[in-house]
Amino acid sequence: QVQLVESGGGLVQAGDSLRLSCAASGLTFSSVAMGWFRQIPGKDRDFVIFISQSGGSTVSADSVKGRFTISRDNAKNTVYLQMNSLKPEDTAVYYCAAVRSRYTSTMYTNSRDYDTWGQGTQVTVSS
Repeated sequence: QVQLVESGGGLVQAGDSLRLSCAASGLTFSSVAMGWFRQIPGKDRDFVIFISQSGGSTVSADSVKGRFTISRDNAKNTVYLQMNSLKPEDTAVYYCAAVRSRYTSTMYTNSRDYDTWGQGTQVTVSS
């Protein structure tokens, strides 16, 4: 059974940092590209950041550029989202997602490309 489990969310103050983790099981982790998305009630799920299968390529949304970074440890089947200089507008439920693709140079930023999702973890940033 393919499963993604996020952890690390919580309540922080503006300017703080937080690291989310996403542990994968039931799939060949080194062959999947990974992304993080976020969603607030009543809105679409928005792309945050992406990392390729090898970890050599990343791309992020303009809203988080310079503040958020993504990394992965293929030996631990885990992807991380490091969030620095958090702002109240970063408040959302954060989801990790996996896309099984043989294309290692494609950057997947559309949620429709992803075939497996975690359950989400709440991040709340107070002002």
